[in-house]
Amino acid sequence: MDSIPVNWDALDSLVIDFAKSERLLFPDDLSSSPPASPPVSPSSSSSSSSYRSRLLIRQIRRSVEAGDVDAAIHQLRLHVPALLDDRRIVFWLQKQKFIELLRRGTERDRDLAIECLRVALAPRALDAYPEAYEEFKHLLLALVFDKDDQSSPVAHEWSERKRLDLAGLLSSILRAHLHAYDPLFSMTLRYLISVHKVFCCCQGVSSPISDLTERLLLEDKDPQATPQETVYEAPPFDEVDIQALAHAVELTRQGAIDSLRFAKGDLFQAFQNELCRMKLDLSILDKLVHEYCVYRGIVDGVSHSLPDFEHNSSRDCSSSNIECMSSKLSDGETSVNNADAEGVPESYADSTNIGESRFACEMIDNHENCSTSEVNHQETCCRRSRRSRNYAIGQRRRKRWRGRVDDLEYAAVDCVEDTVQDDQGSKKLPLSENMNHVDNHKYEVILEMRELASKGMAAKVVEEINAIDPDFFIQNHNLLFQLKQIEFLSLVNSGDHAKALVVARSHLAPLAAKNQDLMKPLKETLACLLKPCQDALTKGTPLPILASSLQVAMGWKLGIEEPQLMKIVRATLQTHNEWFKLQMCKDRFEQLLKIDQLKEVDSPLHSIPAAKASPDNYTNGSSQMTICSSSKINEDGSSPQASSAENICDESAIIKVMEFLALPRADAIHLLMQYNGNADSVIQQIFS
Repeated sequence: MDSIPVNWDALDSLVIDFAKSERLLFPDDLSSSPPASPPVSPSSSSSSSSYRSRLLIRQIRRSVEAGDVDAAIHQLRLHVPALLDDRRIVFWLQKQKFIELLRRGTERDRDLAIECLRVALAPRALDAYPEAYEEFKHLLLALVFDKDDQSSPVAHEWSERKRLDLAGLLSSILRAHLHAYDPLFSMTLRYLISVHKVFCCCQGVSSPISDLTERLLLEDKDPQATPQETVYEAPPFDEVDIQALAHAVELTRQGAIDSLRFAKGDLFQAFQNELCRMKLDLSILDKLVHEYCVYRGIVDGVSHSLPDFEHNSSRDCSSSNIECMSSKLSDGETSVNNADAEGVPESYADSTNIGESRFACEMIDNHENCSTSEVNHQETCCRRSRRSRNYAIGQRRRKRWRGRVDDLEYAAVDCVEDTVQDDQGSKKLPLSENMNHVDNHKYEVILEMRELASKGMAAKVVEEINAIDPDFFIQNHNLLFQLKQIEFLSLVNSGDHAKALVVARSHLAPLAAKNQDLMKPLKETLACLLKPCQDALTKGTPLPILASSLQVAMGWKLGIEEPQLMKIVRATLQTHNEWFKLQMCKDRFEQLLKIDQLKEVDSPLHSIPAAKASPDNYTNGSSQMTICSSSKINEDGSSPQASSAENICDESAIIKVMEFLALPRADAIHLLMQYNGNADSVIQQIFS
């Protein structure tokens, strides 16, 4: 299963939004003197409201799952009284309350259960919904059949599964009523994993991430919220919308219609309702997000205190490194200026770790490069060491991980959610094992190299990595070629063709001579000499891809594996591409979930647009015409082209076959291809 380029910056944005929406990060430090009265943006206010609503839904859900129906009713009456105007909901809650009173088994609770029958259930059974009275009479059997009797006609009513179903149904209704949808990243992940599972199942492909996806996305779903009977008079929906929803979230046609009715015909709201019914294991999701945030430098990793660092540094460095370390100590106060003078922006210097100098000395010890015979390498190590004191600044700029703290009382959320501090005993999830046992100073070096690469500072990256590990590019010659290619193109872009040719002769040509696969990229790179300067940079590897590839390669070299979330996103995006190639249409929901942005790799360099690895060019599934062909799908993902002639299938014919035969889109198209696009002929042949 080949991987595709992924826009990790777009994923960063989604993950950060998720972490903020779920209050997984601590608020920014107040010590930075914020404005006295900071303005409240509509988006932040909306996010805060959505969080409180989701917290309320979780609290009501837990109450019902625990059998405390009165607490759930109290919360509904207090915060969402309009929902209690729905007679169905009140009837369902009172039925469950009756069962819970009987479950307790005392005489007093039995009397309360009978009173519940008389006062609450019997009157509502007459007009809650058409089947309510029959359900009421059937429920009376619980008075005479024991809860432990699995063969009784009311065993289902006694089952704790009934609690879970009611709690899930209430969650679905409340979520739509309050527009309290899960963060976008959560929905995107659900959708990508579900498409991945369907693709692997239909194509008989073994999933490389099945161990993760099976634990993360649970098979169980919340019950579907159904509309009240008065909504059934709504006008019919577009069949294209019905089929799109049904196949996107694996519903029957009637299930898709019910979902659209509940959403009053809004396709995208119905889609979000259905996605949020899918259950994610939040503890696993939080751990994946935390691991990813540390890996990408979004949140703090393992911290080191300055005194402890200095003690360890002096202990770890050998006597041959005293000159190197003393240079660091003497110049520590001016390290920001030094970093900037060397061509590295202050932001890069800020991101380096205090422990980085110790790492530099360890590398010196290992390679014996601090001797007088290797002065240049010693100077490089010392220069990197001088920037180490800036780590404290960079560390403060990163977010601090708080973890999920959602067991607060809903009424108290407003006053505590933005003031919780470290000493309040917040829940903190551990990093994965590969993060726990990695020296943080090495990890910070990797982050710095990624930042340099993402800014196109290829020459600086090569110089620094060679100083750290001279063998790295011997084992990763493709990365060296791509970095030198960026350096070459930058020189061409600036008009310095002479230096560009020196780079090509010294690095690109020898690398291509050793690896014939690089010969074609070399020719394309050299061809940039013939083009205007402003077009030179369009041939280089997109910088986000190059920077992330460099980070992964350096991580493996130093014992840091890429986070599991990256594996999930890479694999699911690939199968998402393949699935919609098979369907011969464009995903109508990928823009809503920002899947298109995850696939869109755009790397501006020096404010000039770079090459854009655009997503596959699908035929639009909502358009009026779809190209059908008997040929295989092209490797580049474009719509299949017929070898001799193209048969044009009308979109309405495709939908008609899908509807009548309950077929996936791809199967409907293949059938139409056999009958020249005539839907009536296909249906007649199948039923004849």
